[in-house]
Amino acid sequence: MTHVLITGCKGQLGSEIQRISGKFPEMSFNFTDLEELDITLPGDIRSFLDNNPVKFLVNCAGYTAVDKAEDDEDMAYLLNADATESLATISAERGMQLIHISTDYIFNGEKNHPYIEDDPVNPQTVYGKSKLQGEQALQKAGTGIIVRTSWLYSSFGNNFVKTILRLSGEREQLNVVFDQTGCPTYAHDLAMAILEMIRIEIEQENSPRYDIYHYSNQGMCSWYEFATAIIDFAGTGCEILPVESKDYVTRAKRPRYSVMSKEKITGEYDLRIPHWKDSLKKYFDEITD
Repeated sequence: MTHVLITGCKGQLGSEIQRISGKFPEMSFNFTDLEELDITLPGDIRSFLDNNPVKFLVNCAGYTAVDKAEDDEDMAYLLNADATESLATISAERGMQLIHISTDYIFNGEKNHPYIEDDPVNPQTVYGKSKLQGEQALQKAGTGIIVRTSWLYSSFGNNFVKTILRLSGEREQLNVVFDQTGCPTYAHDLAMAILEMIRIEIEQENSPRYDIYHYSNQGMCSWYEFATAIIDFAGTGCEILPVESKDYVTRAKRPRYSVMSKEKITGEYDLRIPHWKDSLKKYFDEITD
């Protein structure tokens, strides 16, 4: 039995991992959030692991309020950078494989074709800069598999899909930007991918290592196209109107283009990643059931 620790278990991804964990009987899971383990306190991390030794640690915890981070910089860096550095250091000390979730926001969004893992980074927001600093801590420690993702949604927590569904029930029209392109990620698919990665790491008896992978659903779309698809599946009848980013100002700058290549992760782990529209339909099928 391989013991796996999940931090941030009440977030979207952590909740999805918990929901599907029964499909991986060869793994024993310990699900924690702030109440069980404060990852900002290195002493608490060490004490917890003394009592609950694990082989894999999946860090789903983090500060993800992109706009709020611009005014809450200290907390963003504490969770996304300092806490990640502690996890990386302690994982290296104990020979654990850390799997850390990062973001497309570490890029500047000015590319015109999919980002690969080795592309130059240049975050434009406090959120992106704090997540990059967390990535750099893993690189310095020489251990930790980074999984960058984008546009995450699920039936848990707050996300774009839920916001569109709520607003479409309140209004006849919604303005959504059409000049920002990326790819949605159904948290259920990402959760399955992470646990499949762990399964393969176990089978291959790999030693803890440092690497970076990209994961989102396949395909690409604008926020406008994503919102339109949500309304189509929901059948609410709300009209989605395309607007430019300059007409919808946010506190933090959004990437103009943040599509990421998945060739590396699909090649090395033989993953089959669903198209974003197929996963969105699956999401609606599941919440309907």
